[in-house]
Amino acid sequence: MAEICYFGGLVHYKSPSLPLSLHSLFRSKKPHYYNSTSLMAECLSSSTVEPPSLLVFSGGTGFNGVVEELKKLTTRVAHVLPVSDDGGSTAEIVRVLGGPAVGDIRSRCLRLSDESTSEALAVRRLLGHRLPIDAHQAKKDWYDIVEGNHSLWDGVSRPYSETIRAFLIYFQNEIHRRPNERFCFSNGSIGNFFFAGARIFFQSLDAAIFLFSRVSEIPCDSLVLPVISTNDRLTLGCELQDGTIIRGQNEISHPTTGTTQTVDKRHCSTSALPSKIKRVFYMSSEGNNLLHEVFPPVNPTVLEQLRSVDCIVYAMGSLFTSICPSLVLLGVGEIISSRSCRKVLLLNGSQDRETSRFTASCFVTAIADALNRTHGDTNIRLKNPVSGSSQSTLFRCLLYQTYIDIQEHHFCVQPGYYINTLLVPKDGEIAVDLKQLSEQGIYDVRVVESVGDPKHGILFNPSSLINTLAGLVE
Repeated sequence: MAEICYFGGLVHYKSPSLPLSLHSLFRSKKPHYYNSTSLMAECLSSSTVEPPSLLVFSGGTGFNGVVEELKKLTTRVAHVLPVSDDGGSTAEIVRVLGGPAVGDIRSRCLRLSDESTSEALAVRRLLGHRLPIDAHQAKKDWYDIVEGNHSLWDGVSRPYSETIRAFLIYFQNEIHRRPNERFCFSNGSIGNFFFAGARIFFQSLDAAIFLFSRVSEIPCDSLVLPVISTNDRLTLGCELQDGTIIRGQNEISHPTTGTTQTVDKRHCSTSALPSKIKRVFYMSSEGNNLLHEVFPPVNPTVLEQLRSVDCIVYAMGSLFTSICPSLVLLGVGEIISSRSCRKVLLLNGSQDRETSRFTASCFVTAIADALNRTHGDTNIRLKNPVSGSSQSTLFRCLLYQTYIDIQEHHFCVQPGYYINTLLVPKDGEIAVDLKQLSEQGIYDVRVVESVGDPKHGILFNPSSLINTLAGLVE
């Protein structure tokens, strides 16, 4: 029989007996739980022991709240982010200048930026600044910043200010080159404008990220990786269970009534979708149906990191518009399923428009379907060859609880090969259905201390979450 073990604020769900060959995948050291101080001291006490390496799939909001705490454990983190966000000031940049959305990348870079000196804080304040909502005042503030007269430049040395201003001016010039498109600066992000200017100047998203990383002094072993390295515009689409197609990330997750409206990302700010999401996919920038689906290649650096990191994390956030866009790309599921490392899902604490009435196993199913590319074009589904007779194949697939298509002699990878640990925020809204999780091959379920937030609902307590991750990868 399975049992649930309680360790202070944590729950450890112990599996029933497994087939011998599965123990190597799911077994881990006996869990140890320490207070925050002792655990961090143990993890970092020896300079000869290299800190753990992680790869985190996330969006630009959900995981940001724990980034500062994560840096205390390790800076060897590859942050993989989508480049399909079409809301807020990002939408205005993409509308006028084209190119990929950089808002999520800019947001993560700022969270990782240095805060150890007064100048570092000044640079962070400048690149994190948003212009006023009022369009007239926003334009006035923008010109003050570009001309170097704004108080935001206080504390920024001449080498930094000249570098940053050069790309803000370049961004301004690019706008002037398009007189037929009237650019709206309302609620605009200075960091996004700097990022866009650098990307257009270098004609390279990677080069723009490198520049931004150096200007904001991000640790050298911390990587901010666009899941697709492109200089083109990307549009996310989703197909609902009832066949409805929705175009655009913002329209899927946080629909607004106009381009200048501030995106409201509160967990209860929008109504549920009329039907559950079946899948997300990429479509051409002018497309509006399944005939316009495109298949961009994944960033090769993401695949390289997936092959070598100690732990893979699916972060909390918008499941279908922040996490799944990074998982549906060719090659991602193949590598993750082949790894025997920790693969951790951080469960959301609250329901949102995309996951209304979801249980924990529903989150797991959505991630497995995205990585297996279960829905959509059958030619790109993740299929691994199954050798042997149909009888032995059937026995082996029942033993490993895999999903099988006997006629094609292929199987889709079972969810337990993608996720082997589930972390749940205490008192969260999402039901944890242990029986269904065990049927999916997930036996390690741990409850982590949480905090309440008036805007976002139940969230992981950052120090408790990183404490738990440290115990998993030590």
